[in-house]
Amino acid sequence: MAGPAAVPTLCAVQFVDVLSTTLVVAALPTVLADLGAPPSAAAPVVTVYAVLFGALLMPAARLGDRFGHARVLGAGLAGFGAASLLAAVAPSAGVLVVARGALGAAAALSVPTALRLLTAATEEGGARRRALAAWSATGAAAGASGLVLGGVLTDLAGWRVLFWVQVPLAALLLAAVGRTAPPTPRRTRGTLDLAGAGVLTAAVAAVVAGASLVEDGAHRTAGVALLLAGLAAAACLPAVERRSPDPLLPRAAVGHPRLRRGVLASAANTATTSSSVTVATLHLQDAGGLGATAAGLALVPFSLCVVAGAGLAARVLRRTSARVTAAAGLAVIAAGDTALLGAGLGTWVVSAAVAVAGLGIGLSSVAATSLGTDVGPELQGTAAGAVNTAAQLGTALGVAAVLLVVRASGGTGLPLAGSGLGWVTAALLAALAAGLLARRPARAAEVARSAG
Repeated sequence: MAGPAAVPTLCAVQFVDVLSTTLVVAALPTVLADLGAPPSAAAPVVTVYAVLFGALLMPAARLGDRFGHARVLGAGLAGFGAASLLAAVAPSAGVLVVARGALGAAAALSVPTALRLLTAATEEGGARRRALAAWSATGAAAGASGLVLGGVLTDLAGWRVLFWVQVPLAALLLAAVGRTAPPTPRRTRGTLDLAGAGVLTAAVAAVVAGASLVEDGAHRTAGVALLLAGLAAAACLPAVERRSPDPLLPRAAVGHPRLRRGVLASAANTATTSSSVTVATLHLQDAGGLGATAAGLALVPFSLCVVAGAGLAARVLRRTSARVTAAAGLAVIAAGDTALLGAGLGTWVVSAAVAVAGLGIGLSSVAATSLGTDVGPELQGTAAGAVNTAAQLGTALGVAAVLLVVRASGGTGLPLAGSGLGWVTAALLAALAAGLLARRPARAAEVARSAG
């Protein structure tokens, strides 16, 4: 066991991969102008990363089970460095889109394998709780830092530096992983479920891409079509998996009560906070009259409180179960989302309300990851992939659904129409998920371990 030395390196992998999700957002106007690209190129530059990242998480986790998680993580980091280099020298928007897609695919190889190595590097108990808290905190810090650093670095040195800096970072992380990564068991028998991987990848990619297009009124029809296609592919997945001798989603994982609750909590966490914070950003700029930078700074308390909540979760988990902690965190998210209904009182109310929601997701995300990865060693890789995939789908679907509510209700004269109805929707979803998790499972379901 590599011990604590591996934890900072693996959390740094999480930081760099999540940072890349938002790093380019603030730089988009400069990027498009420099490359002579039309405004319509903005959507693929941003979304292609999220589409391939979310779609390939589960297949990447199973590759780690088969070939070794340290080896697959190394391949992901090498690919991340190469794709960053391509993005840094991209002569056109088309090449940049390809590079961003490769970055998303490389991140998919890296994140679930890094999480699996994190659980292997720490003893169950206090050490693992602290490691998972650090994992969640670095993810939150990266998401916020990307929005700020993207603008600052672009103003100081140009947008290409955003990708140049990732090349040495990937090389340093690759070397550090080689020195500190703990050994993990490998599956030496069985075949890769290529059919299942293909169907799942297509389903997740269609859902994530469709959700991003649904938010844009000009492409809403295409977005709905993609969402329906993704749901149809997902509906076909059980039949494909039943025919596989070694399914991508083992039956023991599908039926595992802790993994199922961890997946539920992970999806609910991101669906109810990403959506409410997105609506808060739009509200600050539209109703509050703030610029993009000022609105981003007003939401910094959210990320700070995610870090604080993650640290608190490590202590709370010593006294109560991960299931109860996740439910409590979602209840706090619901409270924060509800508090946003007072946003008309001023910017400070928005900052305070999203801070409450940030504290809740800090609590719940650590608990969800702890709950979802509390499985046998043979399912650890699958669990890491499932928990991360659920979080990506939660973000995509939550933001799309809540923005649809906001736009559909605007100007209707309904109570709380617009932003208010969006925040109510997010709060209700968080409360519903908290209620489902708070229900005490039957004793038999709690202790059962599915074979296979």
